[in-house]
Amino acid sequence: MDKIIEWAKELQSLAQAGLYYGKDVFDQERYQRIREISIEMMAERTGLSEDQIKDMFFVDHGYQTPKIDTRAVIIENDRILLVREREGRWSIPGGWCEYNLTPVENVKKEAKEEAGLDIIVDRLIAVLDRDRYSKPPYPFKVMKMFFLCHSTGGTFIPNTETIDSDYFSLDELPVLATEKCSEEQVKMCFEAYHNPSWKVIYE
Repeated sequence: MDKIIEWAKELQSLAQAGLYYGKDVFDQERYQRIREISIEMMAERTGLSEDQIKDMFFVDHGYQTPKIDTRAVIIENDRILLVREREGRWSIPGGWCEYNLTPVENVKKEAKEEAGLDIIVDRLIAVLDRDRYSKPPYPFKVMKMFFLCHSTGGTFIPNTETIDSDYFSLDELPVLATEKCSEEQVKMCFEAYHNPSWKVIYE
């Protein structure tokens, strides 16, 4: 764990809360400067541009809480379904949980949008802290929820997020979009699939 990045995240969280709740104009200026410092720290440490970090920071308002990412794990004939991102790498279909959807509803939506599949969610595999497994670190906390699912039908259609989908065995994985899912997490999904007594991993 990179302490500088963790300090920058904490500064951002404090600044965001202060900007939301603070009323004094001078305090607002101080909180804004704290946010700027946290952005500079993140940019220096991660290699991302300050504009990229601002884009991630400024989509959130009020008291900062973790974001939820849901992933649809679909395994058939000992091969896992992956979707190809527009930049060429592959990931387990999924994405940010919409504010008006439950995690199960959201993972169904993501599977349909990214893989063209209608699915049934069978069980929860894990709830994981994103930054413990994926690089580069995000400037905010993300909790990833992996659900074991099975498909009831559908057809892949290229869309704004993904350009292909295919099934892969564990020993023939393509280049992964590691900021979204790691090889370690894919292995975890296979283990859960093969173990009917699997106990949910949570952090």
